[in-house]
Amino acid sequence: MNPIRLAALATAVVLAATGCSVDSAGKDDNAVNVVIGYQSKTINTVTAGTLLRAQGYLEHRLSDISAKTGKKYHVEWQDYDTGAPITAQMVAEKIDIGSMGDYPLLINGSKTQSNERAKTELVAATGSSPTGALNMVVVSPDSPVQSLNELAGQKVSASVGSAGHGTLVRALSKIGIDPKTGVEVLNQQPQIGSSALESGQVKALSQFVAWPGALVFQNKARLLYDGAELNYPTWHGVVVRRAYAAAHPEVLDAFLQAQLDATDFLNTKPLEASKIVAQGSSLPQEVVYLYNGPGGTRFDATLKPSLVDALKGDVPYLKSIGDFADLDVNAFVQDGPLRTALTERGRDYNTEVARTANPSLVHGTDPVCNVPVDNPALAGELWLDGADTTQPAANPTCLLKAVRAAEAKGAKVRAAYVPDAELGTRWLADKSVWVQQGTDFLPFDTAAGAHRYQTAHPGSAVVTYQQALVGVA
Repeated sequence: MNPIRLAALATAVVLAATGCSVDSAGKDDNAVNVVIGYQSKTINTVTAGTLLRAQGYLEHRLSDISAKTGKKYHVEWQDYDTGAPITAQMVAEKIDIGSMGDYPLLINGSKTQSNERAKTELVAATGSSPTGALNMVVVSPDSPVQSLNELAGQKVSASVGSAGHGTLVRALSKIGIDPKTGVEVLNQQPQIGSSALESGQVKALSQFVAWPGALVFQNKARLLYDGAELNYPTWHGVVVRRAYAAAHPEVLDAFLQAQLDATDFLNTKPLEASKIVAQGSSLPQEVVYLYNGPGGTRFDATLKPSLVDALKGDVPYLKSIGDFADLDVNAFVQDGPLRTALTERGRDYNTEVARTANPSLVHGTDPVCNVPVDNPALAGELWLDGADTTQPAANPTCLLKAVRAAEAKGAKVRAAYVPDAELGTRWLADKSVWVQQGTDFLPFDTAAGAHRYQTAHPGSAVVTYQQALVGVA
C-alpha cells in the first residue's frame, strides 16, 4: 500500500477513535468529515463497508482529490449489527453515507424524509439475490421441525424491520400462517437471536447473511427455509444524506468510485476478498466465501429495475408492522451519481444495468471429470486445506468425486460448495440434504426441498453426505 493511502487510513483510525461529528470542520485543519455507517458482518454490503474500508479505496480516492485541490478529508467508520442504528444516526445527521438491506433502506427513506438535512436518497446497490437467497430461517441441529408450517405457535427470533424479518413475514403469509398471530416473534439483534436459538429460548431464527450460514457451518443450526423459495429479489444498497451530497458532491463521487473499485476486486479475486472480509468481520472465511464466492451473492452496483420494483413490493410489509410513512420510491432512488461515476471510468450505465447474470461465476476445467465448467446451475467448488486456490467442479457428481479423491490422498477438505438442485442457492455440500436418483446424486439445502423432489420423483431416496461420497460412480 502506498504512503498516501497509509496516511489516510491512519487518519481514519484516529477519527474513529475520537468520534468526530459529521459535516463540521476539524478543529485543527478545517477538514471535511466523512462518516460512514456500515455492517461488517452483513457481508453482502462489503463493497460499501468491510472490504472497502480494509482496502482503503475511499481514503485513496479522497487523497487524490486533496492532492489536486488542497482540501482535506477525515473518514470515520461506524460499525453496526443492523441497519436500524445507521438510520437513527442519519436522522440525527451524524452519519453521511450508510449501507443496509432492502427493508431497512425503505425505513431509512421514510424516517429521514421529514427533515431536509437528514433526507436520504438511494444511490447504489451492493449485493443482491434475484431469488431472495440472502435471507434464511434456521433451527437447532437436533430440532424435529422439518418445514416452516411446523413453526406455527412457536417463538421465532428476528430483527423486526430487517430483511430477515421481511422474508419470515412473506414466507409465513404464503403458507397461510398469520405472521402477527401465528408465531411469536422475538425482536432480537442477530447475535442475541443466535444465542436464543442455542439455548432453546426460540424454535427458529430468521436472519440475513451471514448469520444463517455461519451457524450452520459451526454446527449450531440447520437450514429450515431458504428465502429463494419466495423467488423474490432481496438486496442491499447505499444511501446518502442529500444535504451532505449537495454540499460535498466530490465525496459522494469518491465513495461510489471506491465502491466500484471494491466491487471489481471482489468479482475478479473472490477468494482473496473473502480472506480480507473474514479478517475485518471476524467471520470464518469459509462462510464469507460461501456467500461472496462465485455463483453466490451478485455484486453489481447498478440499480436494476427488478430491484427497485421489489422495493415497491416491500412497502405493504413495512406498513403492516406500523410506523412507516409513505415514501415515493421513484424519487428516493437516484441513479444519477452512479451514472456519472461509471461514465468517468469509461463504462456505460445502461449497458451494465441491463445485465442480469452474476458477474462472478465458477469457471475453468474440472480436473477430476476433465470437462469444462460451463453451467452455473451445476458448478461447484472444492477448497482443500492449505490450498491458495479452489478447484472447480462441473456438477454435483464431479464434486463428490473430487472430495472422495482428495480424502483418499489424505487431504483435508476445508469446504465444498454446491448449488441447490431446485433453487440454485450456493450451499455447503456437507450440510446439504442429498437425494439419490438412479446413479445421480442431487443436493438440496433444506429437507423440504429434498422432500419436494422425492414427491415428484418416485424411487428417489434421501442419503447422507457420506453415502453419496461412497456411492458416486
